[in-house]
Amino acid sequence: MSDVSSRLLSQHPATGPRPPRERTWRRLSPLVRLLIVTQLAFNIGFFAVLPFLAEHLGTAIGMTGWTVGFVLGLRTFSQQGLFVVGGRLVDRYGVRPVVLVGCALRIAGFAWLGFADQTWAVIGSVLLIGFAAALFSPAVESEVARQAVVWEEEGHGSRTRVLALFSAAGQAGSFVGPLLGGLLLAVDFRTACLAGAAVFVLVLAGHAWLMPRHIPGRVRVRDRAGVRELLRNRPFLALCCAYGSYLLAYNQLYLALPDEVERAAGSQAPLSWLFALSSLLVVFAQLPVTRWAGDRLDLRRSMAAGLLLVAAGFAVVAAARPAGWTGLAGLLPAAGYVVLLTVGQMLIVPAARAWVPDLAEEGRIGLYTGALSSVSGVIVLIGSSAIGSLLDAGLPAAVPWALLAAVPVLAVTLLPRGTVRDPQPQTA
Repeated sequence: MSDVSSRLLSQHPATGPRPPRERTWRRLSPLVRLLIVTQLAFNIGFFAVLPFLAEHLGTAIGMTGWTVGFVLGLRTFSQQGLFVVGGRLVDRYGVRPVVLVGCALRIAGFAWLGFADQTWAVIGSVLLIGFAAALFSPAVESEVARQAVVWEEEGHGSRTRVLALFSAAGQAGSFVGPLLGGLLLAVDFRTACLAGAAVFVLVLAGHAWLMPRHIPGRVRVRDRAGVRELLRNRPFLALCCAYGSYLLAYNQLYLALPDEVERAAGSQAPLSWLFALSSLLVVFAQLPVTRWAGDRLDLRRSMAAGLLLVAAGFAVVAAARPAGWTGLAGLLPAAGYVVLLTVGQMLIVPAARAWVPDLAEEGRIGLYTGALSSVSGVIVLIGSSAIGSLLDAGLPAAVPWALLAAVPVLAVTLLPRGTVRDPQPQTA
């Protein structure tokens, strides 16, 4: 398939004959299946700990609200913000070694966090946890995106189908992880951390055994000119900023939402169920939503629709807060926010990942995949500290949520318009 036709297929809904509706999983290569299962395991280990981190920092460690917000933002920045480093390493050394080192660092980080009882130790462990993901996530995500383009060029259907399955697997892990963590917290937070580390021990062993040392079609580059070209790529940078605004909104699941649940229910016990609701929605609805969007929306419209749904989720809570409802009624706006955020996520994430290969230079899909998350990490670091202070500022109840609703609306205006430049072909 030519570069132009590949780009047009990814930018516009499919209008030709559709491929047979055979299950996507059965037609995937063993490598893609391994990467999808890896994403499932990553999120089981990660979400066994992360949803409960804010409460642990505030109660067991005694951190203030802005410090908790800063630490959560720092965790996201050390992960998302350093994806560009991991992406460059993947382009140079390949997928396998970067994944293995990342898993080893994640094991060490979770073990350290389980024993950290001072602010400096928490920050150190959180940075290590984030940097570990900055290594293995760009490796896995960039290779899935590259394989999705191959899938599309072989006539199996839109690349978003593969990326949607990847997202659904991640959300399945996001569902199992908090439930596992909630059970382990009956013992203590340290036990949850050590269980998360154990999951990554299994992932490390699996990749050491199954991941090929060389992936056919993966081009390795050693020159350093890629970052300069990336910084001149305005459509790609615009995509990064829009995606970063979404990620800031998504990060409120761990910052603003726990406060809202605590206010409405008197504890954070319902938080696990809201995370489970979000994950189940993606697990069961991601592929149908992606099929629907792929038939009707191009990538820009899909992302725009998703961002507006995210904004609507914040607006629901903002509208309900002045009433001061508590109990089950008080949790309904939070549930509405989670549902709208999740549906928006189902439109945004596969579209953004499918867009990257069309904007990346030859052999640099790791760098561009990493940069997408790095710019997002900077936005989340700055925004999370500001939002943490905003939540502690004693403002009228609806104000923080109304301001949060404005962020994804503004992000719609940042999305690239018109046709993007022709991508350099990826060897496949």
